[in-house]
Amino acid sequence: MSKGVGKKDTKQKILNAAEVLFAEQGFNDTSLRLITSAADVNLASVNYHFGSKKDLIKAVMDRYLAIFMPRADAALRQLLSEPAINLHQVFDCFVAPLMELTVIKRRGPEIFLQLLGRGYIDNQGFLRWFIVNHYGEVLEHFTQAIHKAAPELSSADVFWRLHFTLGTVVFTMASSEALRDIAKADFDEDIDVEGLVRKVIPYLASGVGAKPC
Repeated sequence: MSKGVGKKDTKQKILNAAEVLFAEQGFNDTSLRLITSAADVNLASVNYHFGSKKDLIKAVMDRYLAIFMPRADAALRQLLSEPAINLHQVFDCFVAPLMELTVIKRRGPEIFLQLLGRGYIDNQGFLRWFIVNHYGEVLEHFTQAIHKAAPELSSADVFWRLHFTLGTVVFTMASSEALRDIAKADFDEDIDVEGLVRKVIPYLASGVGAKPC
């Protein structure tokens, strides 16, 4: 094995271990020592490849964001070109990009959404800055689509409802295996991850689009 290949393998081992620990335990409660132990590497390897824990967090997130964001943006741009749209269509824009994250690993969609949720739960301001700084145009197109589909909502309404939306999605995906087991046992319903995502979309669209108080 070449030296370059060995370095690449080490970097991937660190990313793979870190993303699972971050998703399960959170960014604040996951130490570099835990990550190096799970990845079976030394601390110097983490410092060499990433420099700091914050840079490692950004690298873990960007492995998913670099695939998800451009595909979501393309779908949002296409939708925004339509004369009239609805919220169901807006959320539909994220389904295919989310499912493409299985190219990283089988549970990529669930892990990605759990990581997003952790970014808010753990109050990782630098991570939100990183996402806005690198993918702000995508977020702007999403906001534009929401306002086009539900023009009666104020900016404050959109902020709160998208916050609640993220919480719903993160909880759903974090418990996806249990939910699928219950659906099979109680309703004899076989459902995959994409099917679960599509089940939650009408709920999200209705909640975001509810008449303001």
